[in-house]
Amino acid sequence: MTAQVIPVSDATFETEVARSETPVLVDFWAPWCGPCMALLPTLEALAPMYDGSLKIVKVNIDECPGLAEKFDVQGIPHLILTKGGEATATLHDRSRTRLAGELDALLDQDGEA
Repeated sequence: MTAQVIPVSDATFETEVARSETPVLVDFWAPWCGPCMALLPTLEALAPMYDGSLKIVKVNIDECPGLAEKFDVQGIPHLILTKGGEATATLHDRSRTRLAGELDALLDQDGEA
């Protein structure tokens, strides 16, 4: 099965994100958010590229307001990189090429630590 963007809820956050052995890119989004919906194909394209080195999940802020509050999400889409359930970086680029470059730099930096 090809890696894909995994929907995460309050019930599955611990298993999918906090206990993940690989870094996790968390996309905070909502179905009514146009830019969020525009970003989804980019994330879906990146998921197989990073299979094994990065997990990509999405959190619907309408369904999981506590998670959005925990990570201080002020606007969406909001992308954070986590390790062990803790935020390590906020990503700002939205194009696939730029986002991949930003992820590569963060993952390389993380590997050296």
